[in-house]
Amino acid sequence: MTPSHPLIAAEGLVKSFGSVRALDRLDLTIAAGEVHGFLGPNGAGKSTAIRILLGLLRADGGSVRMFGRDPWKDAVELHRRLAYVPGDVEIWPHLTGGEVIDMFLRLRGSYDARRRNALVERFDLDPRKKTRTYSKGNRQKVALIAALAADVDLLLLDEPTAGLDPLMEGVFQEVIRERRADGVTVLLSSHILSQVEALSDRVSIIRAGRIVESGSLTDLRHVTRTTVEVDTAHPLDDLGGMEGVHGLRTEGGRTVFDVDGDHVPQVMTELAPRHVRSLVAHPPTLEQLLMRHYGDSPDDHTAGVGTGPGDTGTGTPTFSSTADGAAPPDGAKH
Repeated sequence: MTPSHPLIAAEGLVKSFGSVRALDRLDLTIAAGEVHGFLGPNGAGKSTAIRILLGLLRADGGSVRMFGRDPWKDAVELHRRLAYVPGDVEIWPHLTGGEVIDMFLRLRGSYDARRRNALVERFDLDPRKKTRTYSKGNRQKVALIAALAADVDLLLLDEPTAGLDPLMEGVFQEVIRERRADGVTVLLSSHILSQVEALSDRVSIIRAGRIVESGSLTDLRHVTRTTVEVDTAHPLDDLGGMEGVHGLRTEGGRTVFDVDGDHVPQVMTELAPRHVRSLVAHPPTLEQLLMRHYGDSPDDHTAGVGTGPGDTGTGTPTFSSTADGAAPPDGAKH
């Protein structure tokens, strides 16, 4: 797949559940070989979009192509080329973890047995135990191992590390980088911002069923503000009059201000002759980029938000900066 022929191309997707519109003319393009972060709070439409890509739901309007095929009409053929991991895994309680993994892999037809065994070890899973004894985190590991060991071209991951502890989160990130190096494309839907920031080549932010921002993190940071802390021999009060400079203030003897991304070069040029003793620039974090779209009116992002399967419709913009505290630890039995 070339950039002009993306692996996934969705245009104007519409999906409603009764009177509630879950997707509202959603556009999403994913290039072959990239890790694409898919961000938004519960109810924004992420899971609905993924279920349409899987052929589990049929869009009411718009078009979608995956590997050049229609996910609804060609689901059987497409499922041979992809693996899917949901955030809440339900598996057969009377089978062992190893039996479940092997069944999934045999159904898919092609897999790497050595990679399967290595993943079992890396994710610290005892495959001999019945899955009914597993914690939520261990059930999640079963699904992850089955997906990551498969010989597929596309991974659709919808909150894939729910229930994993920070150590296993690190293993997950290592394996995703390895699969990307193998040429596998990954759509990663997650509320763990550090995970998306660490792994994604590009990010799409969804709000009320629409993509409101899409691009590389570098691109997205360029269109927002950078915070600058500078220590100079003389005051910088006049800097507040420069175009693109906002909120000039003094904090602990240092001058602090925000500058629009496209004005950073001019501001740096202006600072050069000012006898700068130290300067620290803080590009906006992914959390700040998200709050740009979700940090205004509490009611604004609930209107029209989907309540389809997996989209709770709460409208509450909950994101986690790290995996810590994101879910119960692996040792907690369910």
